[in-house]
Amino acid sequence: MSKDKQKKKIYKPKPISGFPEWLPEYRVVEQQWMDKIRAVFESYGYCSIETPSVEELEVIAAKGEDVDKEIYVLERLQADSNDKKDARLALHFDQTVPFARYVGQHFNELTFPFKRYQMQRVWRGERPQLGRAREFYQCDIDVINVDSLPIHFDAEVAAICYEAMDAMDIGRVQLRISNRKILMGLLAHIEIEDSVGVTRIIDKIEKIGSEEVARILKDDLNIPSDQIQEVLTLVQTKDIPSIKALNDEMQEGIDELSFVLNNLKHLPDHAIVADLSIVRGLDYYTGTVYETRLLDIPEFTSSVCSGGRYDDLASNYINKKLPGVGISIGFTRLFEVLHHYNHIKAGKKSPADILMVLPSEKQRALASDTARTLRNRGFKVEMYHAPQKIGKQFSYAEKKNIQYVWIPPFEEGNAHEVKNLDSKTQTEADPNDWTIS
Repeated sequence: MSKDKQKKKIYKPKPISGFPEWLPEYRVVEQQWMDKIRAVFESYGYCSIETPSVEELEVIAAKGEDVDKEIYVLERLQADSNDKKDARLALHFDQTVPFARYVGQHFNELTFPFKRYQMQRVWRGERPQLGRAREFYQCDIDVINVDSLPIHFDAEVAAICYEAMDAMDIGRVQLRISNRKILMGLLAHIEIEDSVGVTRIIDKIEKIGSEEVARILKDDLNIPSDQIQEVLTLVQTKDIPSIKALNDEMQEGIDELSFVLNNLKHLPDHAIVADLSIVRGLDYYTGTVYETRLLDIPEFTSSVCSGGRYDDLASNYINKKLPGVGISIGFTRLFEVLHHYNHIKAGKKSPADILMVLPSEKQRALASDTARTLRNRGFKVEMYHAPQKIGKQFSYAEKKNIQYVWIPPFEEGNAHEVKNLDSKTQTEADPNDWTIS
């Protein structure tokens, strides 16, 4: 066989659209931000749960939404003839369905109000674009209770969301808050039957503008012009106290929104605004709703953190009334957008505090013992892999952004030394008491 025929065929790797991955210097930032979000969630007493990556299709279908186009089904490539086609599993497309199923399944073991957070990947089969991936992290918090849930939780989850994003130091963020009861009350008063259709169109007002919204409401839903004007006047109102309630539902929504806004006055002036055009297109939201904008990146107009209150999300899985309120940080969307607009400073390429020089094979044991001593004292130490020239080992540390290089004695009787690559200083050191200065 010729050498050409024996030559191994190489597959050239390429990115998979919609499935982002990061180099180490950005992955470390991603992990640090996750830690900060987790710390804020836990500071309010929310506990962590993790559900499987897959759910039964019947569980997902119970939500009642048209999500078939978004679901990735899980099947084996080489399925056995005994495998049941109708017993398929699917990757979860959000964390709301798994959470609702989890509560229904573990109801008797949970303490209510049940306050949980989840930070997991989810999968959606949609067209990838900036801020919209097929595989992405969501960081969710929800609180759910039996029969009723106090309105103060609506303010609490909003505050948690703001504090979590503020902890990441990503610039100014703004939560836009509304209450669906205000618009739904108006629609009931003026006798518009297709309230779901109207809310889904109103939800697009920032992207397509009020004129296009008016056209769609008239042409597609056959709503009279005078009613359209009433709806648009309401959703573009910023002064909540000026709204005149036309029925009990509107009054309830106004009161709830005012309560939430009043309980968020401790946040910075830019952090919270009332915006009645925020209605969220999902039908299960029944009261307070949230969306979030990055004020320092006005070019990106989509929300990076959204959610709201719901009355019976878990009722598909258990015969109980379990109202709740929750909010979700679209972590991958947020990270990708900030990276695209150069708002993320790359971190270190290595987590190590110290690179341990390997002087020679003869001194490998000494270098290993010294590294072990330093690790036992809490330092992160990477040991160089081969006894190469000292300049090459220093160059390796510089490339990986490792600030300190530890130099064990090259000759017996000599002292250990440490070089700070930032300050270019080199001093003697004892592994038993050396500290970072």
